[in-house]
Amino acid sequence: MLSQMERLRQEVDGRYASDEELKFFEEYIQTFPQRLSAYRRIQMTEAILIQQVQRKLRSQDPRLLRSGQQDVSGKWKRDTLRVLRYSALAMLINDPELLQESLLFWMQTVMRAFGAQRSCDVTYRLMQEVAQQHLPRTEAALFCPILELNRSVLGDEAA
Repeated sequence: MLSQMERLRQEVDGRYASDEELKFFEEYIQTFPQRLSAYRRIQMTEAILIQQVQRKLRSQDPRLLRSGQQDVSGKWKRDTLRVLRYSALAMLINDPELLQESLLFWMQTVMRAFGAQRSCDVTYRLMQEVAQQHLPRTEAALFCPILELNRSVLGDEAA
């Protein structure tokens, strides 16, 4: 939303915006109640979401929470919590572009440096499954694309 507003500000310099250019405002306003509800629900259940994803991740492949002989589950939890909170905000304000620019590109560099792309890929795939269990369908439909963005940016081994 903020990125779209900034683009609109630049594009309409000195003129009124067209109905087409203002359409994103209408779409945002229509989905705002669901976005706010989802944001609050994610905030209230974040500990459960993180715990369930970690449990599933550990059962799927315990090596994803290790770096050599070191247990990195504490670091995984801190990083995942940070991304979850930024993601919830990106969903609330409908601005995945801001999420990418403010957090994901930086974290992508860090995850690549530590070879953690596979862990990120599995984490955010599982996070989508868990979110769908805890959010109503309409709210999950708003949040899961953000989680998929996290998965594709942070879990991308080929890039």
